[in-house]
Amino acid sequence: MMKQKKVRRMRGTRRHGWGKHHRGKGNRGGKGNSGRGKRAAHKKPSYRDTPLGKFGFKTHRVKLLEHTISFREIMMKLESWKKQNLVEEKNGIIHVDLGKLGYTKLLGTGKLTKKMKLSVPSASKRAVEKITAAGGESA
Repeated sequence: MMKQKKVRRMRGTRRHGWGKHHRGKGNRGGKGNSGRGKRAAHKKPSYRDTPLGKFGFKTHRVKLLEHTISFREIMMKLESWKKQNLVEEKNGIIHVDLGKLGYTKLLGTGKLTKKMKLSVPSASKRAVEKITAAGGESA
């Protein structure tokens, strides 16, 4: 006699011999809020009052991205800026408007080898110290 397959033997039963639901998340019934439907627990006040679906924290402020530049990057890009006439040189002092170039903050990494007047919306303390030490000024 041939052995019958389990599927044929368990026809008509809901779970075909598995006993519980098997959805891949253990005894919870699934991911998220699933498995809370037609059970005894749905009649409890704690479940009845909680909303279904996603809810939680929401940021109410817009985060502004800072476009930073350091002295190392300025010294590397200075020659190309001069060729494009984005930088002015008066009386040995190089005038650079970093705000017009799209930068919002100046960082103090690198060395400043030339006298410069840099105008930028914000700068770190170390960057301001290095500008004044090199004989330049910041605005």
